[in-house]
Amino acid sequence: MMRLLTGAEGEDTFEFVPHSVDAFGSTVIAEGCDPDREVFWIHAWTVNSSGIITQVREYFNTSLTVTRFGSNSSKSVSITSLHCPSLWESSLSNQVGKSVPGLVLAI
Repeated sequence: MMRLLTGAEGEDTFEFVPHSVDAFGSTVIAEGCDPDREVFWIHAWTVNSSGIITQVREYFNTSLTVTRFGSNSSKSVSITSLHCPSLWESSLSNQVGKSVPGLVLAI
């Protein structure tokens, strides 16, 4: 995929068509597809307080679940009582009709 995105494969193009964009604090999730290639993608951007993107994670043909890890309190919590609520789940991976790897992004 990197060769395609950087232009190393010649005149081939990859069309990023966004399906959804959601924000959770400093994390922005964009999901979309290239309908001609039947490829779907998810970008997870970390944005600082000035609105500058400081980190980009990129996933292709992968199901992603975003969860909040732990709590904001400074109390010590045992791992068995930790609750990680699901904030967002990819939806395009269900539409391709094939099995794809699933990942969890904890923020």
